[in-house]
Amino acid sequence: MAEVAADHGWLQAGRIGRPHGLDGSFLVGDPNVMLLRAAKSVWVDEVQRAIVRIAGHDGRLILRIEGCADRSGAETLRGKLLLVPRDQAPELEEDEWWAEDLEGLSVGDGDRMVGKVSRLLALPSCEVLEVVRDNGGEPLLVPLVSDAVRSVDLARRLIDVDLRYLGED
Repeated sequence: MAEVAADHGWLQAGRIGRPHGLDGSFLVGDPNVMLLRAAKSVWVDEVQRAIVRIAGHDGRLILRIEGCADRSGAETLRGKLLLVPRDQAPELEEDEWWAEDLEGLSVGDGDRMVGKVSRLLALPSCEVLEVVRDNGGEPLLVPLVSDAVRSVDLARRLIDVDLRYLGED
């Protein structure tokens, strides 16, 4: 996703998984459920395809897209990214961000820099920022909760965290 997200014009909605049934439907890997449920179409390999069917539940989303009419068609698309243009994404609430906006941001506690966000992980209890440390070592996992994250400044590309809360001080 890094190569696609670099221009920030696209949001990743998921990845085409294994076929589901005979009609061209497939499971969606790493689905962005809110984005897929709001979208009328997705882009696959730079081709816009209308969403024909969305089914299943948030933990096991099933999708069928235009131009994919059978199981073998779904199999040929397996592993491809599902993208949605940013300008077609639903509005986010205050203190909500798209993963693409957080990836690559610097993370620090005041003037003490820690590293950069490599990705956003969805854990059962909350979403977590995986931070690659500037000095190497194990990544720092920062839960997206107010006790751990003081602020997110997209303009300055900086996330201020409380290292003491995270057990790092």
